[in-house]
Formats: sequence, structure tokens, C-alpha cells
Amino acid sequence: MRITRSLRRDRVFVTVAVLTFALVAAGCAKKSGAQTSSASGSGLAASKVKIAFVPGGPHPYFQPWKTAMNTAKTDFGLGGVTFNETSAWDQTKQNNVLQSLAAQGYNSFGVFGVSPDNINSTFQQLEGKGLKVASLGSCPAGTTDSASFCLATDVQTAAYKAAKATIAAMGGSGNLVHLTGNKTDSNTQRRIAGVKKAVAETGGKVKLIQTVTDIDTDLQTAQKAVADLLGAKGKQINGIVSTAYNPAVAAAAAVKKSGLPIKVVAIDDDPTILAGIKSGAIAGTVVQNPVGQAYVGAYALMKLQGGCTMSTPGQTIDSGSFVVDKSNVSTYDTQRQAETTQLKSDFDSKYLSCK
Repeated sequence: MRITRSLRRDRVFVTVAVLTFALVAAGCAKKSGAQTSSASGSGLAASKVKIAFVPGGPHPYFQPWKTAMNTAKTDFGLGGVTFNETSAWDQTKQNNVLQSLAAQGYNSFGVFGVSPDNINSTFQQLEGKGLKVASLGSCPAGTTDSASFCLATDVQTAAYKAAKATIAAMGGSGNLVHLTGNKTDSNTQRRIAGVKKAVAETGGKVKLIQTVTDIDTDLQTAQKAVADLLGAKGKQINGIVSTAYNPAVAAAAAVKKSGLPIKVVAIDDDPTILAGIKSGAIAGTVVQNPVGQAYVGAYALMKLQGGCTMSTPGQTIDSGSFVVDKSNVSTYDTQRQAETTQLKSDFDSKYLSCK
């Protein structure tokens, strides 16, 4: 969501050696469709492109990928799509999943890597065997992406938008709390920077009194953290901005139950959050574009398998984020669909080079 909500990643050392045998086999298995080009440079027909979408583990953010990938399969005439979230937020397990899928003939991958610090090694293994890879929803840490491209939320910008919306709901002054995910995740650090930027722009009128990290593991963890926060500081807090999915849902419910006059801006469009916006219990949310990530990601991978190349290999592309409040809660998805259409067009006009 560079999921707008910070997703749980374990600290792991990536074991990429286990990919080699299966990927070599997959690269050589013409009957599986894994060989992507001939000596003449021609690419695969869409009907030969098989795309696997592999999140780092189970999370509500990825569920729209399923619908989007099946729509892409129909719209683009792809040879196959699959969704596999069994990595359980373990990089070695994710590598094993990728190995298995490559051996089954999947020749293109949309991957949300478990370990941003090490996922490039996995991408290099895949790309080195003629398989096409997009990093979806989260880019590798640092400045290099060994996948063909990264299509994800600009999480710092999304967090900045969310904090600005919260500050506006607070009337421009008061005490703010930021709820977010795994502290060691590079995306979390970008979100923290985005919130701090918005606070700094108030010239001291808003104080960031606490940043609560590591509470996006599951809803129960988030609920306990929010309950503890309100119990200890509820009367001091004027606004809560959440840049992770589970804390957003937990904060929305807890603040409503408490009756405290705290303005909450969440992330994503969980039904609980949308209902809270409609009722006025929640000031707003910032929604991401997971549908666009999967649909446009599939389109771009198909084009790459067809012989196109990226004009800038490893380019990071923002999949979009949108502030939703009571004024547009019933219509915001129209904007998101338009953004997805524009993203697809941008790949043709700006990001891909096709001869």
C-alpha cells in the first residue's frame, strides 16, 4: 500500500542460492513458456505470458490484487495468473515460493518483497534467468531496484497528505500522534519523515507528541496499542494520523467508542473507515491504489515479455494516493480508476520503449 499502511517484514537474511536450480530449469523449459525471447529478439505473445503475484505474506492490502489480476488476464489475453501469499513474511519462504512458481512455468512476477534491504538479490536471480520482475507495492531500500520497475505508493507523500489532512481537521494546532508499522522498515521511515514535514510546516502550532511503531502485525496488536495510548494520553491528544492499515482500523473504532474529541485520519478504505467518514466519526483517510498496481503491473510485464524494455530500468513510479473525506467518500473510486487508466497510458508513452 509503498503501501500506504506499513506491512510487517521480519528481519531476515535472504537465502537466494536456493533459487538457482529451479530458475535455471525454468529458463530452459521452452514448453513452460519461461524462455522469453529468441535469438532474433522477438518476444512472447500475451497468451504465453504467465504472471505470479507474490506478496510478502497475508495482509488485507493485497486482496484487491486478486480481482485486478483476473481482470488483466481477460483484458490482455494472458496465458495465466496466480496469487500466492504463503511466504508468511519470511524472505527465505518467499524465495522458495518464487522457485516453485518458476518451475511451474510462470515467467513474470509481481513481488512485494519481505526484506527491502535484501530483495534485490532475489530480483537479480529472477531477471538473470530471463524472467521479468516488477516490485509492486514496495520498492527495495536504497536507490537501486534490480526489478524492471517499481510501481508503488509514494509513501512519504501519502503520509504527508494524511498528516496535512489531520492538522486541518484539528484546526491547525494541537497535539498529534502518529501510528505506523515496523520501525526498521524503510517505508515506515519514509512515512515518519512525511508526517514530520507536515508538522514542521505549522511553525510549532502542532506538536508531534508520540510516534507509535511496530503495531501493524495484526488487528489485535493495534487494538491493544491504541487502547493503551488513549488510556495514558487520550485527553492530551487532538489528532491521530495512522499510516498503517491495522492501526487505522483500531484507532477509528477506539476513538469513536471513547467519545474523545480526537480527529482521526486513517489510511486505506476498509469498510469500517469509510463508514466512520460518512458518519463524521473519522475526519478522513488516504487511499492507495493496489488495483492499479496489479492491473497496470500485469500490463507492463506483458509488454516487457513481448519485447519492450524500460526506458529507465528500475524506475520507481507512484501508483497514486488520494485524500478521502465526507465530500468525496462516495465518489473517490472514480478518481482512482482514472489514475489507473492514466498509469497504463504513461507506461506506453513514457516508461516503455517498444520497437
